[in-house]
Amino acid sequence: MKPRKIPMRKCVVTGERFEKKQLLRIVRTPEGMVIYDKTGKANGRGVYVSKNAEVIEKAKKTNVFKRHLEIEIPESIYEDLLKALKDE
Repeated sequence: MKPRKIPMRKCVVTGERFEKKQLLRIVRTPEGMVIYDKTGKANGRGVYVSKNAEVIEKAKKTNVFKRHLEIEIPESIYEDLLKALKDE
């Protein structure tokens, strides 16, 4: 039997490739809302970021999510990401 393929995704801040499970996903939904996607399966345009507080802070400073998702990112998204890091 063939070994299962591990999905790889790229962090939009650092450009490094990681397994999907090692990243956090932010999604612009078809309705135009921005959410933190805990499941990794929400509908919409998604971007991935490393599970690292410094990387999340850098994303906030450089507005990288705004550029990729083409929408204003609420402050609560960054808070949700940092909270998700602490909960793990």
